[in-house]
Amino acid sequence: MGSCTRRHFMLSTCLLQMITIIERQVFDFLGYMWAPILVNFFHIIFIILGFYGAYHFRIKYIITYLIWSFIWIGWNAFLICFYLNVGILDRDSDLLNLGTGSVSWFEVNGYGCKPTYPVNITSDDPFRPIRPERVDDCLLDYTIVEIVQSGVQCALALLGILGAILISYIFLDEDDRFDFVNGDAKSPQHTVVHPILVDYDC
Repeated sequence: MGSCTRRHFMLSTCLLQMITIIERQVFDFLGYMWAPILVNFFHIIFIILGFYGAYHFRIKYIITYLIWSFIWIGWNAFLICFYLNVGILDRDSDLLNLGTGSVSWFEVNGYGCKPTYPVNITSDDPFRPIRPERVDDCLLDYTIVEIVQSGVQCALALLGILGAILISYIFLDEDDRFDFVNGDAKSPQHTVVHPILVDYDC
């Protein structure tokens, strides 16, 4: 796989990640899910760093993106466990909305959803949104939508990790091909160094 193919692979992956995370960020804003909004914002920054690093072959940016991708997979794995109520996690808790009482936008706004709200509304906190007693006729339950979104993000992050590793391998490969000419590599002060020009433009 040539350097241009590797670069195009990672650039395409970053582009797909950007499209899907902006879509996710919009719906998290609509649902006032503040913890995911904050983490999504950081992910957008690291995608930009990864894209820039892949486009200009900047290894530090690529490594930063690579490290963040592992953290991103961990976060999405946590979200999957959260919406599946794994262990002590409870999807009805205020963990993701940071105490505001908000829930996923898809709970009442999914395709075909018909929420039923309580008749007698008595709430201790007037600023806390009222949740429906039940939601009927949804094509997909909101938990499934959130789990699928997190699964897609995990899959794209794995592709991003693969792309970052492949591009990083280019630098290792170029370092191995560097050679001292007309001299002894053990005593570089007496050598004539001829740099190898590498054209990364495609």
